[in-house]
Amino acid sequence: MKELQRLLSKVRQGVQKYSMITSGDVIAVGVSGGKDSLAMLCALASLREFYPEKFDLVALTVDPGFDKSAVIGAEKADHSQIAELCRRLRVPYYILDTQIAPIVFDHRREKNPCSLCANMRRGALVDLAKAHGASKLALGHHMDDAAQTVLMNLFEGGRFGCFSPVTALENRDISVIRPMILCRESEIAKFAKKAALPVEKSPCPMDAASERAEAKETLRSLERKNPGARERIIGALCRSGIDGWHE
Repeated sequence: MKELQRLLSKVRQGVQKYSMITSGDVIAVGVSGGKDSLAMLCALASLREFYPEKFDLVALTVDPGFDKSAVIGAEKADHSQIAELCRRLRVPYYILDTQIAPIVFDHRREKNPCSLCANMRRGALVDLAKAHGASKLALGHHMDDAAQTVLMNLFEGGRFGCFSPVTALENRDISVIRPMILCRESEIAKFAKKAALPVEKSPCPMDAASERAEAKETLRSLERKNPGARERIIGALCRSGIDGWHE
């Protein structure tokens, strides 16, 4: 499939450029159910077959428990199709049920819940990865996410920065890697559609109303007026040499 080959090429470039994988790594793939994490899982499963640095994979899902929240009232998520995909890819799959959604939306009643929810989910994911012997945790952030983060930091915090392609969590003895950092979201979407990946719709009520969603629309507006703006933002980030980025 040409869409997979294109995506795999970009993933391999990113992995090599930022030295994300070393021999013997056990890589935990954070699977949210969205197109990005599922595409990353497929790409890493393919990369595992020929990459010179041999590694193992395990897929992990942290279920926030939206079905347990009185505010949301959603049904329990069904991850059976993801489990079947993992079976076909020969990747062990584990799910952790949590109370994150009730805590954030019912008990804390956060006006801006995204940051707290993300931090709690990330912490649970790291703990789960460690419990399954992982040395690396792979997250599905791509080039568009990085450019959006730069804009958010500029407009909201007055600084130029972004998450790193590789982040060592020294106090946890594990590193976070972002293998799709050189991939455009449009490329990922094309592969996800062609491969008929079992994408799950997010039950979160903030999914289309978050600061991230606003930054996404801002980036689209910039691209319409200045084609290639996304790549130039990433180029500036690489030339700056900050946050682990380099050319």
